[in-house]
Amino acid sequence: MKKKDIKILLVDDEQDILEIVGYNLSQEGYQIVTATNGKEAISRAKKELPQLIIMDVMMPEMDGMEACEAIRKMPELSNVIIAFLTARSEDYSQVAGFDAGADDYITKPIKPKLLVSKVKALLRRLKSDEHASETLNVGGIEINREEYKIIKDGTEIVLPRKEFELFYLLASKPGKVFKREEILDKVWGNEVIVGGRTIDVHIRKLREKIGDDLFKTIKGVGYKLEV
Repeated sequence: MKKKDIKILLVDDEQDILEIVGYNLSQEGYQIVTATNGKEAISRAKKELPQLIIMDVMMPEMDGMEACEAIRKMPELSNVIIAFLTARSEDYSQVAGFDAGADDYITKPIKPKLLVSKVKALLRRLKSDEHASETLNVGGIEINREEYKIIKDGTEIVLPRKEFELFYLLASKPGKVFKREEILDKVWGNEVIVGGRTIDVHIRKLREKIGDDLFKTIKGVGYKLEV
């Protein structure tokens, strides 16, 4: 997908942030649309169908967390990439952001060049998604990479994008022991800076949501994780 075909939705209640970030990304050739709160973000996302949403957390009417959760439930936006851009740097805020379905969590202030680099790293996943149409079947569990679905015993298990990508990675390499560095590179991208604790949080969330029995099934056919 060419840059001119990529649409980015910027969501922030501070006009200067919209102008600065929008200017730097438009200079790269991307299409830019904006919204000033969570409710407007949902409406604009449904209308514009962006490939990437960059959203503040603290906003009037509806905050970014609520908007992210709502957007993740929309089938037409199931593959949109969502990144929070916020001054909230606390660990619990970042965990809450990923739990809400975010793909990345970027803290302000950030230099424009670094933000552009992060955006490019996030958008590289679009190319990967175009070729990731296969479905894995492991121990009676169906993992559909194209539709981001996990089906177990006829029931769909819904996971945030990052948790799905982590689980898909583990299930895609029988017998392979994954190191932290490889997981961070393949799931988060080598230009996205996250701590090793992020993997632990996502593994814990996976166990809670899909159950230890599913992990035992995965281990039973030789899947391992080095953390």
